[in-house]
Amino acid sequence: MPLTESTPRLLVVDNEPLVLEIVERFARQLGFEVAFRSSGREALACFPDVKPDVALVDLRMPGLSGIDVLRAIRTADPDSQVILMTGNATVDTAIEAVKSGALDYLSKPLDFERLRELLVTVRERIKRRERLLRVDSDVAKRFEFHGMIGRSPTMQELFDLIRRLAPHVRTVLIAGETGTGKELVAKALYKLGSRRDRRFVTVNCSAVVETLFESELFGHARGAFTGATETKVGLFEHADGGTLFLDEVGELPLGVQGKLLRVLELGEVQRVGSLEPRQVDVAVFAATNRDLRAEVSAGRFRSDLFYRLDVVELHLSPLRERREDIPYLTAAFVRDAAARLRKRVIGITPTAERVLLDRRWDGNVRELRNVIERACILCEGQLITERDLSPAGHTAESATPPCPVPPEDVPIEAANTRGLATVERGQIVKVLETTAGNKKAAAKLLGLSRRALYRRLEWHGLGESIQRRGPDPSHGPPDRV
Repeated sequence: MPLTESTPRLLVVDNEPLVLEIVERFARQLGFEVAFRSSGREALACFPDVKPDVALVDLRMPGLSGIDVLRAIRTADPDSQVILMTGNATVDTAIEAVKSGALDYLSKPLDFERLRELLVTVRERIKRRERLLRVDSDVAKRFEFHGMIGRSPTMQELFDLIRRLAPHVRTVLIAGETGTGKELVAKALYKLGSRRDRRFVTVNCSAVVETLFESELFGHARGAFTGATETKVGLFEHADGGTLFLDEVGELPLGVQGKLLRVLELGEVQRVGSLEPRQVDVAVFAATNRDLRAEVSAGRFRSDLFYRLDVVELHLSPLRERREDIPYLTAAFVRDAAARLRKRVIGITPTAERVLLDRRWDGNVRELRNVIERACILCEGQLITERDLSPAGHTAESATPPCPVPPEDVPIEAANTRGLATVERGQIVKVLETTAGNKKAAAKLLGLSRRALYRRLEWHGLGESIQRRGPDPSHGPPDRV
């Protein structure tokens, strides 16, 4: 979906109708979409829907004060700017406003030249951000290499090595942590190699039952064992002339490792229950997230097989060691997820980007892709915010549920520390609608345990209404509560 220039949004909060009318007319001339509310409670209630880029808030209002509204907005969305205005300006309140994160502090009657400067600054900042998002998206396309994206020197060196090796290699060992893209490397080697017109067969070594490994890889003759009612061609024979990708090769049982070594050395397989060897011509790419040298030392992996596989070794760096690639990966994942989900998400806010850059990413690129997809599902505007990412950032078992519009009997001080709950409530409702009420699937998307989700549902008063929804067969059987 192409990146389009968005209209900046201003929220005006004042209980004087004349101020609302004048500011609205003034801001619209500067290209702003304007919403206005007459009290702090009304402003916080509409905040998740309006998602203002900047709010102009009166300091003295009944109920919640302008400082209370400022703090709640800055907690809910650190990228949303707040300008305070008052008819009774004091040095103390100005200092408090700036310390609380206000963009500026204006006295009434308003200095419209100064207000113009502030609104233009916000508008230009938004345009700059969108230009940067457009650049990141373009760079991500330019630095994409067979499904992998990397501008970092580490990834550029890897891409160059793949190009040079692909036409010649028959055996490659691809090492790297889970989620770094080992299968993408194998497919790039295949697509750039001389066997690209032949089969590419993938074997997930961690998913095959140990007793069936030999039969899966090498096939079996009819009657070779109980249940072998027909002769079966193994995956090596099936890939003859092409490429076999052994994913998680470190999971291979020791007994099968010796037979795999024979195939690599002599190019022949022997079906289970057959005395006749068969010649095969197969390129073998193997991947592992284990340290095979340590596995050899521990006696869990054959040293002769390791050295046979280790003709050429390609190592993928974890995402935490190439953080400069995160903005470009994010831009690509946002573009793909938005197109697939048919949403007008164009990128992420600066605060959200800092959250992504600061995370450890134990699951690497796969984890980042899943986090962005989940955030796109939750996102209701054009930009993914920190709150859209927060369910993926922690399990929230111990987090205090936020509350944007405190009940009348809740003290303001308590309400301020609890934040904006409708944001979280809306996220939960949206995901439950996506999963048609299936709590197991919803908890997975939100990054919560099921127990934590049930606590959230009870806290937000959603339990009974959600339980009445019908299950979606695509998400599995309905939950039992």
